[in-house]
Amino acid sequence: MQRRRFLGLLGAALVGGASAAKLFGESFAAEAAPTGTGSVGDYDFWFTRLMYDSGDWDVDQRMPANIITSLIDYTRLRVDPKEHVLALADPRMLQAPFCYLSGHKLVEFNPDERRNFERYVRNGGFVFVDDCNHDIDGLFAKSFEAEMAAIFGPQSLKKLSNRHPVYSSFFRFDGPPTTGFELNGWGDDLVHDYLKGIEIDGRLGVLYSNKDYGCEWDYDWRNKRWLAEDNTKFAVNIVMYALTA
Repeated sequence: MQRRRFLGLLGAALVGGASAAKLFGESFAAEAAPTGTGSVGDYDFWFTRLMYDSGDWDVDQRMPANIITSLIDYTRLRVDPKEHVLALADPRMLQAPFCYLSGHKLVEFNPDERRNFERYVRNGGFVFVDDCNHDIDGLFAKSFEAEMAAIFGPQSLKKLSNRHPVYSSFFRFDGPPTTGFELNGWGDDLVHDYLKGIEIDGRLGVLYSNKDYGCEWDYDWRNKRWLAEDNTKFAVNIVMYALTA
């Protein structure tokens, strides 16, 4: 998986010394490594949630378990069953194959957070960012978009075409699935018919949603059996795109 291998090398170069050799070996040996020993090198995918100093990053706490369960159910990936939580300012996040960032409140990165976010995205990383306010004019949306403009340029965050590969990376969608939260709560009461993203060299590095997928997927995983259609299938697409694009 090209993106993960590149990130392994990036993390190795940043850590340096004896640890670099270890990380280099793990990044290339992970696909052949046996499962069950408990290290991230045993897995193709592990879910990494990013902490940041501003705002409220610890939202939708049951959501990762649902995504992990779907990846196990639908794919052949070796999936770490545990959620990993890392500070955005921690260099270890640079080795993650996929990162998730969300919240309701202010997003104002400190210098270490801003440096790691930019380095991660520019060098092959993938961040799924979900606005829990499910609107386009709230505090999270305005402040996060301002951060992206400051880091990557004012025109970097663009609407994705409904033909973007993320909609066909595993299951096939005609565009972003609607959530039940878009027409209620304290949002703008609109169904957003697009997602946004930041592309680096033709590769999507930031996928940005105002649709509040995190809340849509935040339920006990055992309750998925009551759904007429598994609403986490789009999460599988996001992860598969992140790992293979």
